[in-house]
Amino acid sequence: MYDFPDLPAAFEGSGDGAATALPVAPSRPYRRVDQYDDVTTDRLADQVHETLTLLGEDPEREGLLKTPERVAKAYQFLTHGYTLDPAAILTQALFEEDYRDMVLVKNIDLFSLCEHHMLPFFGHAHVAYIPNGKIVGLSKIPRVVEAFARRLQVQERLTEQVRDVIQDVLQPLGVAVVIEATHLCMVMRGVEKQNGTTTTRAMSGIFAEDEALRSEFMHLVQPR
Repeated sequence: MYDFPDLPAAFEGSGDGAATALPVAPSRPYRRVDQYDDVTTDRLADQVHETLTLLGEDPEREGLLKTPERVAKAYQFLTHGYTLDPAAILTQALFEEDYRDMVLVKNIDLFSLCEHHMLPFFGHAHVAYIPNGKIVGLSKIPRVVEAFARRLQVQERLTEQVRDVIQDVLQPLGVAVVIEATHLCMVMRGVEKQNGTTTTRAMSGIFAEDEALRSEFMHLVQPR
């Protein structure tokens, strides 16, 4: 709640000559604040400082003075999925609805860290389900993808985790998940194949059983 100070009326005068005062919203009614654990930040920063030294850098030079703290905070953000409960995200917005056709949310931006090299992989997720008396608020599906992606991951497990939590919480007739991603551990190191992408999929229920429905889903998620 905001406490509004005494302010002049927004509109003065009405048909009967009385002044009408309207509350004036504060200039910044919404503010996003990132919060970091100080102990974790300090410990990570110390390790980044040591890493820079081992790499042959000078952590005390101007350009790197604040780098350890920045990296420490960046890693906390990039792995904040560990603090999120994907099942709870879904249960926040469940609704009774007699709709039994495909619900598809596609082209969900996805960013994660490969657990083998801690390098990013990124791409898109496509998620569909066939309701069985319950639907979920559409924004919750991208939030579930985000909750699992913002951890150290492999794409194969990530795909199955998204499928499984939707299946467990919504109990739909079926769930289908496809993820397409570019892995920097394959692009900028190792085999160095800049155009290589990886596609994984995970199906349950009617999507796993009905080839026609599965084909329709795959057609819908193809780039146009």
